[in-house]
Amino acid sequence: MRNLDWKILKSEYLFRRPWLTARRDTCQLPDGRIHDEYYVLEYPTFVNVIAVTADGQMVIIRQYRHGLRRTCFELVAGCVEEGEDPMEAAKRELLEETGYAGGEWTETMQYTCNASAMNNITHSYLAVGVTKQAQQHLDANEDIEIYTFSPSEVKEMLLRGDFMQASMIAPLYKYFSGL
Repeated sequence: MRNLDWKILKSEYLFRRPWLTARRDTCQLPDGRIHDEYYVLEYPTFVNVIAVTADGQMVIIRQYRHGLRRTCFELVAGCVEEGEDPMEAAKRELLEETGYAGGEWTETMQYTCNASAMNNITHSYLAVGVTKQAQQHLDANEDIEIYTFSPSEVKEMLLRGDFMQASMIAPLYKYFSGL
């Protein structure tokens, strides 16, 4: 197989913010052509969690998403802080957003939501046997409702289109497919 990697000839940051950084690259393709303006959005590493309680219920959250201007059902998710292990970040997010913790944890998949324009990876985890151990401890911009549903209810929600984000849909489909 031939090398399809692009060579970055020049890179310029357009702006840098805690949750989003935009970069414009000038790239040379393997055949020598030059792409003058290729934009990349830099995001932190993400995590999300399929959390199943000790009694077999799935922990699902609901919150408003301004980009879509909709309130959505979601898995617990968040960003990995600088120097933080992704699994530890997932455990922290579950505890902060829902008060649930503990259980047996496994990483189920890694993926990117848009490899053509975004540079981050999402790590998905399955936590089985979690229990309610604390109250929510939300960030200033979070307003999250906590629900527990049976796996069959969550599967119906998934098939009905109640989950809107690909980063929630992919791990749920993998979970329900038994892969």
